[in-house]
Amino acid sequence: MLRKIRLAFATLCFALITLLFLDFTGMLHGWFGWLAKIQFLPAVLALNVGVVLFLVILTLICGRVYCSVICPLGVLQDVMAWIGRKFKKRKKLPYSYSPAISWLRYGMLGIFIIALVAGFSSLAALLAPYSSYGRIANNFFQPLWQWSNNLLAYFAERAGSYAFYETDVWLKSWSTFIIAVATFVVLAVLAGRNGRTYCNTICPVGTVLGFLSRYSFFRIMIEPDKCNECSLCARNCKAACIDIKEHKVDASRCVTCMNCIDKCSHGAISYTTPKKVPKQMNETRRRFFTVTALVAVNSVLKAQKKKGDGGLATIEDKKIPERSTPIVPPGSLGIRHLTQHCTACQLCVSVCPNQVLRPSADLMKLMQPEMAYERGYCRPECTKCSEVCPAGAIRPITKADKSSIQIGHAVWAKKNCIPLTDGMECGNCARHCPVAAIQMVPSSPEDENSPKIPVVNVERCIGCGACENLCPARPFSAIYVEGHERHRIV
Repeated sequence: MLRKIRLAFATLCFALITLLFLDFTGMLHGWFGWLAKIQFLPAVLALNVGVVLFLVILTLICGRVYCSVICPLGVLQDVMAWIGRKFKKRKKLPYSYSPAISWLRYGMLGIFIIALVAGFSSLAALLAPYSSYGRIANNFFQPLWQWSNNLLAYFAERAGSYAFYETDVWLKSWSTFIIAVATFVVLAVLAGRNGRTYCNTICPVGTVLGFLSRYSFFRIMIEPDKCNECSLCARNCKAACIDIKEHKVDASRCVTCMNCIDKCSHGAISYTTPKKVPKQMNETRRRFFTVTALVAVNSVLKAQKKKGDGGLATIEDKKIPERSTPIVPPGSLGIRHLTQHCTACQLCVSVCPNQVLRPSADLMKLMQPEMAYERGYCRPECTKCSEVCPAGAIRPITKADKSSIQIGHAVWAKKNCIPLTDGMECGNCARHCPVAAIQMVPSSPEDENSPKIPVVNVERCIGCGACENLCPARPFSAIYVEGHERHRIV
């Protein structure tokens, strides 16, 4: 029963992940795109702490079910192993126990980590399971899918139906195609002959999860009293991790496929918790769980201070520009009115959902609200601060009122603008301006093909800060907002 449940979930995950690579309409990603985000390595590189913690906890409880259910390359190897058995002369007895090659496993993991840290992403991609499957799906499965679609479109058109439409099938990269072919062939040979050899010798994710699964709460256990040493379990174990002579299962290599349970007719194998654990092992496990918990808590805290793009490239914090006039919230009428009425209770600061308001450090306006856009911008649909102010320093306004209140205007800083400094097209400020106050024009009026730069319509700009916040220039934005002493209606 457990094996059938595992097969059902594995088939569903494999099919949906594969369809994400095959889908040329873009419809499936809205529904099942999360399956790509729960892959272990992408989650680690994206610093997606929630997913990583989920997979770690799942492994500590259930063992390496990730490798046999969620990982598409792991499921593909199972398919290859099943096909390989069909071509074996001794179909019923294809596998045998082999000791773990720890030096190779941890050596490959070390090479993988060094490649990531040193920036050799191509080498890391060669070893990464999800990347490997992506290349195979993109170069093998996708063309077959598209050709099948085009064939259906051909017959549908002649039948007077346009339910299908033709798509272009083309080779995106010869080098990638060759690597995909080599990867597929190596996996087919290894899986067809020895099952999960790749998972337990090369795969860095398998090595990490294998280390964790040594301490898993549930695992495959053999009861010596019931075992008659028929070896059916060992000879059907794709991970080659069952030592029938010692009645032991190597939990670090076991992918919890449940094949052994299905084959044992004496009920000697079960998926359960260890009944008798040596005191030293208990102490080791306790220390491991303690360290894991501390690391998990620390990771959650550190995630709020993310400094890397995917954990690889450094992201420089934005800095607040030197404004000649500070910016105060819509509804405050201006700096003077706010200063006269504000009690600095900071209720408005606490309810600001966009992290735009913060207490001022100016001695003349100490702790009164001031606006800055390095963490967010003042969205036109938000009126929270005007709703909560108890002193009338920020008067109640509607969403329609806010879209017409000019609290400042954008100013372009030529020296920071990416089209001029890096020679790259940008236009982020113009695309995201909610009132269309910014237009991109050629930097040289005589040359229409010159890099385009922003021009601000000061009369239309409301000073919301979307341009400043979303500008990719670091540490100072190439466009920033100057406040107005008195707010205007535009």
